[in-house]
Amino acid sequence: MAFDKFFIQQSVKDFPVTVARGIGQVMFQDNMWTGVLFLIGIFWGAYMEGFPLVAWGALVGVLASTLTGYILRLPDQKGANGLWGFNGVLVGCAFPTFLASTVWMWIGLIICSALTTIARSGMDNVLSRWHVSSFTFPFVFCTWIFLLSARLFDGFPAMYMGSPEFPHGDAAKVSMDFGNLVIYWLRGISQVFLIKSWVCGVFFLAGLAVSSWRAAVWAAVGSAIALFIAFIWNGPATDISDGLYGFSPVLTAIALGATFCNFSWRSAIWAVLGTIVTVFIQAAMNAFFAPMGLPTLTGPFCVGTWIFLLPAYKFFQPESK
Repeated sequence: MAFDKFFIQQSVKDFPVTVARGIGQVMFQDNMWTGVLFLIGIFWGAYMEGFPLVAWGALVGVLASTLTGYILRLPDQKGANGLWGFNGVLVGCAFPTFLASTVWMWIGLIICSALTTIARSGMDNVLSRWHVSSFTFPFVFCTWIFLLSARLFDGFPAMYMGSPEFPHGDAAKVSMDFGNLVIYWLRGISQVFLIKSWVCGVFFLAGLAVSSWRAAVWAAVGSAIALFIAFIWNGPATDISDGLYGFSPVLTAIALGATFCNFSWRSAIWAVLGTIVTVFIQAAMNAFFAPMGLPTLTGPFCVGTWIFLLPAYKFFQPESK
């Protein structure tokens, strides 16, 4: 009983910091202030773009997934570092984006966010033998389940339905004006949280810089590489301008360039190559999932980073996380 009382008191005391760290951990930053700046950016961008429920969903999602870790007392020594929360905050952004706001949607959001904490613990147990983690795949997998269930459950009215024919390019043209290119570049960073706002991208870069200047640089580089590759290969103009080719490469760049591989010129080349490949994985997964009406979410980041980390731990001695 005494232990339970101490656990509850300590949990209540640490909970706000743990929640903030959970938001920062989406981009691998164990820093409360990074999470705070990310949350400010999410609210600013969501309200500016006319989708305020995305911001509130993010907050509900991170609270639900973090609470799940505390309640179940999962055997995860890094739960207090926010690793219970980062999948949940992404679920919270995704549900109001792809599903209409109903009571059942919000209940589903809470259930799915809680499920990601459990799924992450199990997936990490399996993947740890190969020196990689599940990254954001618990969010991707669990969200896919709920979005597919929306086809049969009227309590989840879908707002996003893919076309049975995936368009190759579109009639729009990407503006080469410098100011517009900067906006596209910043949107590539903001879309990590499913928000199309260049101001949000600025907040995210600032949040990264508070924790790690190297992570901020690699996020900037990752979005720039994605923008360049998508442009020269003539990707869909609307997707490019909305930053939809940037968010997974941004995460891959941070993972390979600033988080899991010790910095060297070889690891820098490795990170650039992984970021480039992730752009093509993004396009391929877009084409694959479009007939099913499913967004790729951060699936391309997970696949691309796994591909490059599985051999990399032999070469670059990745830091455990």
